[in-house]
Amino acid sequence: MLITILPDNIQVEARVGDRILDVISRAGIKINASCGGQGTCGRCAIEVIKGNLKKDSSFGNNKKILACKSYVNDEAELVINIPSRERLSSHQILFHSENRDNIFTLNPIIKKIPLKLDHPTITNNTDDYTRLVNELKKAGYKNTYLNLEKLRELPTILREGEWEVTAVISELGDRDEVLSLEPRHPNNPIFGLAIDIGTTTIKVNLIDLTSGLILDSQGDYNGQQIYGDDVISRIIYSTEKNGLKNLRNAVLETINEQISILIRRQGIKIKDIYAAAVAGNTTMIHLFLGIPAKHIRLEPYIPAVKIFPHTISGKEAGLMINNEAAVCLLPAVGSYVGGDITSGVLATQISLRDKLTLFIDIGTNGEIVLGNSDFQISCACSAGPCFEGGSIKDGMRAMDGAIEKFDIDENYKITFEVIGNKKPVGICGSGLIDAVSSLLKRGFIDRTGQFNLNLNDSRLRKGEDGYEFVLVWGKDTAHGQDILILETDIKNIVRAKAAIFAGIRVLIKHMGIELDMIDEILIAGGFGNFLRFESAVAIGMLPPFPIEKFHFVGNTSLQGAQTVLTSLDAWKEVLNFAKGMTYLELSEGNEFMDEFISACFLPHTDLGLFNIV
Repeated sequence: MLITILPDNIQVEARVGDRILDVISRAGIKINASCGGQGTCGRCAIEVIKGNLKKDSSFGNNKKILACKSYVNDEAELVINIPSRERLSSHQILFHSENRDNIFTLNPIIKKIPLKLDHPTITNNTDDYTRLVNELKKAGYKNTYLNLEKLRELPTILREGEWEVTAVISELGDRDEVLSLEPRHPNNPIFGLAIDIGTTTIKVNLIDLTSGLILDSQGDYNGQQIYGDDVISRIIYSTEKNGLKNLRNAVLETINEQISILIRRQGIKIKDIYAAAVAGNTTMIHLFLGIPAKHIRLEPYIPAVKIFPHTISGKEAGLMINNEAAVCLLPAVGSYVGGDITSGVLATQISLRDKLTLFIDIGTNGEIVLGNSDFQISCACSAGPCFEGGSIKDGMRAMDGAIEKFDIDENYKITFEVIGNKKPVGICGSGLIDAVSSLLKRGFIDRTGQFNLNLNDSRLRKGEDGYEFVLVWGKDTAHGQDILILETDIKNIVRAKAAIFAGIRVLIKHMGIELDMIDEILIAGGFGNFLRFESAVAIGMLPPFPIEKFHFVGNTSLQGAQTVLTSLDAWKEVLNFAKGMTYLELSEGNEFMDEFISACFLPHTDLGLFNIV
């Protein structure tokens, strides 16, 4: 049967019993499903215009028809509508990073080496393979590896090129591997891809490996989002029948779609992409490769692999690049400090500098690194989904229509900024931090996050879900409904910020240093890029440093992957410090929980930490 989806007016095939969320996904429509289809978030609400659905009554909000818990009931005509507020619109995808002087010289991990071999004769009867290896030794490659497939091609290629040949060499492993042989000396370029696999979004940079320059960039939502917003929900789904396969297919489909756009836009050939450097958290890399990830969330939290002992081929990785391309994976340190973080440490050169640096990537998890050239220690703390808009009444990701900045001035006048300069439909993480900071500053909430009910303000009222504050009146929103922040939302934000600050405190205490000994604090990632430091400090999420010590560093995960592509020395450096970085498991002992409880106040139980009397 055909199901019609409005307002797109798209028709998609379905069978009786198919889940509506899956039907919508097949139609190529991105819809909120932050709980991974468990029926608990209520974000995938649809409207039935014609026909009827079978609804799983044991799940979800009875007031809504949820796509994740509704099924095709019969073969009668079915027309559904997906409201705009339930859709995932254009996301703010962060590609850039802070411009720091790159100390790594251009030395790509893949090189094209033109060779001219001696012609064989009756008296010079050296075999083809030895003749090639000897020329490569003259070019500086002492330990060359040629696989059987390339050996089969060698006699034809050498003679077709009249003993002139170009070898594409990977220097990533213990041996220099010949990835490709081409007759003569063609001048076709050689490209690489820097890939950042984020839980929410995937970004790809196309790199000219000869010059080291970024030619183009492309990004989109991670296709896995239909199976859940966070790594834990995806790990759980991966244990279901076909779950791991579905998750791998989803992430590969997203990456390959971005690659397809890049090669079409730049007019290049798949066969000329000979390298990829991939950064992502430990779970994302496991799912990308189809490696079981279930033990990452089970004590004692052991991943299948942290540092890959060798590269894998483009074909093995499933990427739309040259089958023989070398794919390297940025190393992880632990189950929840992955290659995205080591990539960030490389990009910011923490391991090569004297400055004592605190590096934080804030998202569903808060990954934190403290260190310099002498040491690096890391940890990860679960902040929950609220910084991505999850578990918040009117929360949303940082996309068009999201309030990203919010303020209440001394006259109680409210001002805000919206992504895309449109009427708001919700509020994203940076706006939520601003909102809680403003409510605290103007006395609407106390230090526990509870509303001050003694204030006589029409925005503060009791709703269906408890006390709430109207951030934006319905007349000023895109959907005509008030945008609210509930007392329960504020409690969620307080717990999330407490987890970040507690992680910072544990690292600092573990190293026996004081806060004022830290020279700089670097905030990475998409959420951090739009965060106002003043608001984050005011609610006690970040330490009370002078503002000049804070720096946005942008998408360091992508930047580190690019650095690896263009510098063999950078690849060796990240492998080196990843092996030596200490990973502190916060679930061990009571120290983290003690710090967390102390931080569950605004800004903190110990006001002296924030110079408040």
